[in-house]
This record gives sequence, structure tokens and C-alpha cells, in this order.
Amino acid sequence: MTLVEDAMPFSHACAVPVSDEHLWEITARFLADGLAAGEHVVYLEDGTLDPVLRRLADDRVDVRAPLQRGQLAIMPTDATRTLLRGPAAGVLATADAMIDEALGNGFPAVRLTGQAVSALDRGGLDNMLTYEAGIDGMLGDRPARVLCLYDRVRFPEDAIASLRALHLHEITATAVYDDSLLRITSGDPYTARVAGEADHSNRPQIKRFLESALDRALRSPSSAPEITLDLSSLRFLDVAGAVNLVHAGQEFPSTHTLVLTGVRPGVLRLLDRCGAPFAEQLRVEARTDDVPVADPTDQVAS
Repeated sequence: MTLVEDAMPFSHACAVPVSDEHLWEITARFLADGLAAGEHVVYLEDGTLDPVLRRLADDRVDVRAPLQRGQLAIMPTDATRTLLRGPAAGVLATADAMIDEALGNGFPAVRLTGQAVSALDRGGLDNMLTYEAGIDGMLGDRPARVLCLYDRVRFPEDAIASLRALHLHEITATAVYDDSLLRITSGDPYTARVAGEADHSNRPQIKRFLESALDRALRSPSSAPEITLDLSSLRFLDVAGAVNLVHAGQEFPSTHTLVLTGVRPGVLRLLDRCGAPFAEQLRVEARTDDVPVADPTDQVAS
């Protein structure tokens, strides 16, 4: 199994996200890595473009220039659905042509991904299995990657099991916590990213991470003096959750600071009203708008 963080080479892989936040995370990372490498990146839009673009903006990835110069191409919703509901041979032929054209235009490699749930509408699972089985042969030894997304929100479990079996590699991204509303990921013992919505059902999970991170920091003489929560993708925080964060900042020892980064305006206003400016061991860093969300109506390619 290949972890998305490892960036190990593969030509054809799948991912089985357990939530929408997980899906946006994996998709945006795959697209961003391709853009950073100068590859031609194709996204098949099937009703999921807006949140993907928002996640890319959260990740500080500005896609406007790649769209303008043709490095990033987005297949419109209607075209994607027509393609996926058609014969498997048409899907493979279209992908083959996209790869040939991009390589012919001088791109060093190509990567392709997107939501494919419309393929179940008309052709059904058998048609999906047919084109999935043909992807490796279509790719050949060309420098191209295809990431197939089968999230548990939209795909039934029996279809996921059958499609999963056709892939040698599976992209994963582990989480500290994911309840389909809130997703917490951690790259190191003292940093976490909080995405989605925090309310009474899951706010204790944020507190639990902070308590564990601070305990580890206090026990380790070489630890960093800051515990950081990246809130770039936190769209909603209730009052009690804001109070908990402020209280944590008030209760941190003088040797350590709780840092909240990428805080969105609405969350920032709530934290301020709950006393964040007066918590000595709390530092709040507002989100900047230098990477706005791209307008999907201007970004689709025919």
C-alpha cells in the first residue's frame, strides 16, 4: 500500500476516502504534487470541483496560472458524465488521447483523477470494471498516472471491493480522527490540521489532541515550544469549541504556546469574542487572502 505522503511512484492507483474531507485532502494533494512537478494535470469534474478548489486554496495552491497556461485542465461536468456513462472503450480512448496530446505538447508527465460515480448510473459496475482493467495497458510505459477515487460517501461497499481489487497500489492518508464531519490529521506530535466542522459531537477530539501533544512536549526536553493547530480548512466552530481553545491557551504553561494558524474570518471573530486576545499562551494567526479560491465557472476546459 502506497501512502500519499511517501510520493512513491505508481502509474495506476486507487484511493478509498472515508469522508468528504478525506476525499478533498487526497485529491488536492495529488493535483498539487503534479502542478509542482510541472506535469499536465487533468481533473474530471462530476459535481465535486468547488470543494476541491477550496481545499487547494486552503493548501496555499494557486491554480489560476496553471489553468491559464493549460497545465491544469478540468473536464466540464456534462462532458465527464457523458464520457463515464458511455462504453469503457471510449473512456480509455479519451484518456489515451489526453496523455498523447499532453506529452506531445512538451509536458514531462501527465496525471489524471476525478470523481467517477456517474459511471455507475448507466453502464453500471461491470462497465467500470472493464475500463479499470484496461487502464494499465492503456498507460503502457508512458510517464502518466491515474488516481481512481472511490469514496465511501458515494460508492457502495460491494462496488468499492470489486474496484479496489483491480489496483496494485492504494493511496491512503491517515487521520487522528475522522467522523465525516471533522477530520484531524497530524504530521508530527506537536502539529495537527483540523478540517471540516467542530461541534458538540466532536470538539472533545481537538481537546484530546492538545492535551496529548502538550504532555509529550513537557516530557521531551528537545520538543518545540509551540503546539500548532492549522485551522485553514475549519469551516465551522461552535462557541463551546472556541471557549475550549481560549481556555487551553490560558492554561498552557509559560514554556509553551498554543498557535492557531490559517484562521478563517468567522472563526477568528468568534475566538476574539471568547477572549483569545487575552490568553497569554495563545497566538492566533489569521488566514490571508493571497490565494483566493478559483472560480470554477471560468476554469473548465472543453
